[in-house]
Amino acid sequence: MTDTTISTTSTTTPDTRSEQDRALKAKHAALWASGDYPAVADEVVGGLGAVLVEALDVRPGQRVLDVAAGTGTSAVPAARRGADVTATDLTPELLEVGRATAPQDLPITWRVADAEALPCEDGEYDVVMSCIGVMFAPHHQQAADELLRVCRSGGSVGVLSWTPEGFIGQLFATMKPYAPPPPPGASPAPLWGRVDHVRELFGDRVRDLAARQQTLRTERFGTGAAFRDFMKRNYGPTIAVYRFLGEDGARVAALDEEMAALGDRFLTDGVMEWEYLLVTAQRV
Repeated sequence: MTDTTISTTSTTTPDTRSEQDRALKAKHAALWASGDYPAVADEVVGGLGAVLVEALDVRPGQRVLDVAAGTGTSAVPAARRGADVTATDLTPELLEVGRATAPQDLPITWRVADAEALPCEDGEYDVVMSCIGVMFAPHHQQAADELLRVCRSGGSVGVLSWTPEGFIGQLFATMKPYAPPPPPGASPAPLWGRVDHVRELFGDRVRDLAARQQTLRTERFGTGAAFRDFMKRNYGPTIAVYRFLGEDGARVAALDEEMAALGDRFLTDGVMEWEYLLVTAQRV
């Protein structure tokens, strides 16, 4: 059965984060709660969860942790395969949508958790995965360490991330000159889309690491301007950049133009291809 509550407390690992880090994570949670990310998942990116679950060959009875799960686009297909799934995310509002919309007979537990400080035991899970989620945790090494810590020896780890060169990576590059500076020590999210970066993060703690670049095909947007307007309404990172610009009409207009142009460059006959990197490995 789907857990009908969302846990917000840890029963295992004490929370030792600094006040500064707590404030940063609260800001991140609010960012992803802004707009309507469930619309982004439902209308564009939701199918990627099943791609990751298939690549990991999730099986009945396995204990699966979905990190930065959002609305459960990976958790649900994993549970449909008969796995016992825990879906964690920093943003309670996204978990609430997942809990409310997932079939109630699926074995999913919904739990608020920071990807950089998971409230889980060492080696607790057979499969640990994250689909365009953990890549947005600001401290990449801490997040990678947590993914591996909670995976048992011989278990599987899988991460799906936007590439720097692909469409969403280029979206972040387009928005960067208009955005506030990142917090100290934060790394750019699309670095998770480079296999050499992931290899360095995981180090010798995994074996049989396999990586492949693939694309998400979407026909959702007829023009670059339509894409821009959709993201301005629904996508937290884009909303945050426009809020930062405030009433600076010239810079708002410039970003509007650049985002529309970016969308048009990636549109061919009404189709966009969004590149991502899919990495799977086995925990040593």
